[in-house]
Amino acid sequence: MATIFFTGFPGFLGSELLPRVLARRPGDRARCLVQPRFAALARARAEALQARLPELRGRIELVEGDLTRPGLGLDGAGAAEVVELYHLAAVYDLMVPREVGLAVNVEGTRQVLAFARGCGRLERLHYVSTCYVSGRHDGVFLETDLEKGQAFNNFYEETKYLAEVEVRAAMAAGLPATVYRPAITVGDSRTGATQKYDGPYFVLQWLLRQPAWAVMPVVGDRTCQVNVVPSDFVVGAIDALAARPGRRWPRPRSRW
Repeated sequence: MATIFFTGFPGFLGSELLPRVLARRPGDRARCLVQPRFAALARARAEALQARLPELRGRIELVEGDLTRPGLGLDGAGAAEVVELYHLAAVYDLMVPREVGLAVNVEGTRQVLAFARGCGRLERLHYVSTCYVSGRHDGVFLETDLEKGQAFNNFYEETKYLAEVEVRAAMAAGLPATVYRPAITVGDSRTGATQKYDGPYFVLQWLLRQPAWAVMPVVGDRTCQVNVVPSDFVVGAIDALAARPGRRWPRPRSRW
């Protein structure tokens, strides 16, 4: 039985992605890195998943660790069994202080990359970035673009950009990896379920608090385009792309 390693569980996307990945890899199990303060929530969520999907029973392992510590705080345990690594953990907060963003988003990603180096059977790292690594770049920003001298609107964008720079450097050195760049992720397209009401939900809450006539103050240009994507589309896309033939490459010979 091979191991699929996850960071970001019991987060919203991680909790939805994990059962999809295990469903298409019935002989494998998931090992989820969990912060001690979220251990109780992670256990409850894992139990709920296994109650709803009996085929997952005995296939979800929770390990307490720290994304920012060497070896993820796991002392190298279990790395030899890991064949896929999904790195979703990050501070998803537009108001995050820079030092916190650097610690979790950047240093945490560095530690995940270091952990991946010890996974002798690793087929692929799946890294969830953001389309806002483009920052304030003016003009078309392609999926192949990254370091374009762009400025950033906040420390979330900057630290996710710096984290992807680390991933791209490891890829250039031979790491088999896929980078996903979703836009602003909102609730499920069918149920509306979401884990937290931030981002565009602030605008909706403002409008709902208005009386009969809703008024939204706007500064400058009155036209505004916002790129949002339902969480179920993001999860489905990651799972579908991860399962595509040819995505599981043999470990490269270079020592990335």
